[in-house]
Amino acid sequence: MAFDDAYGALTDHDDDARWAYGTGFADPLAGVDTALPDGVDPGDLAAYCLMLGDDGLIMSHRLQEWLTRSPELEDELALANIGLDLLGQARLLLTRAGQAEGRGRDEDTLAFQRPAAEFRNVCLAERADEDFAHLVARLLVFSTWRLAAFDRLTGSRDPMLAAIAAKGVKEITYHRDYAAQWVVRLGDGTELSRARMAAAVAAIVPAAGELFRPAAAEIRLAEAGVGVDPAALRAEFDAVLAQVLEAATLDVPAPAAGGAAVPFGRDGEHTGALAEILAEMQGLARSTPGGAW
Repeated sequence: MAFDDAYGALTDHDDDARWAYGTGFADPLAGVDTALPDGVDPGDLAAYCLMLGDDGLIMSHRLQEWLTRSPELEDELALANIGLDLLGQARLLLTRAGQAEGRGRDEDTLAFQRPAAEFRNVCLAERADEDFAHLVARLLVFSTWRLAAFDRLTGSRDPMLAAIAAKGVKEITYHRDYAAQWVVRLGDGTELSRARMAAAVAAIVPAAGELFRPAAAEIRLAEAGVGVDPAALRAEFDAVLAQVLEAATLDVPAPAAGGAAVPFGRDGEHTGALAEILAEMQGLARSTPGGAW
């Protein structure tokens, strides 16, 4: 049985013993061909699915931190559902990663048994938010970039990736629109809300450069018609962001200046925030190996 919210899924009791993400979720990819596409390195496909899956998993965890802290009950429900969407995408992508690598690791193992150095999410996903303005600015940047990628992945030669992307496009479109509406509302609002939104945009947008830096596996899969070269997403991202910020009466920040090396999450380089996230997220799973709810 499928559910529209996290609460129904978590309180349903069926024969699914996996406890990590709750029970009661129907398989949205039932019947999709799981065979790996011809001529594609399974290791590259596994790494790519980990990248996209880890992005969703870590961003979802950050969003849940805003439950009970949002401005209105409506926003708590919105953020809960956005987080649940990303968690669902992460489940599917981590499952595909496990299938591709062929080492017997499932979604639970990949989510809860890897150390920080083995995670491949972009650092933007693990970043903490100073206030609600920072949250919606980060969500706008993240979802605009992810939507551009997923839209192209609907044509992937990997049937599983194409199906995951087709499902995700509908979800991420809402994520982007929700964040954009708040950026405009705060940017074109009171003197205080404008100042906070401007500060958030100035802090978040220059950090987006990492999103368009391709890892070697991404380039190979893009050439094979399976993945997407993130560098090809920049023009669309910039156009959407400029449109939103213009409506918010905010300036587009200048790109980050060169200087100290920026961690590259695709290579396993992360900020200290990821270790803190994993300590909380993985604590119960590691203390109760093989446990089930």
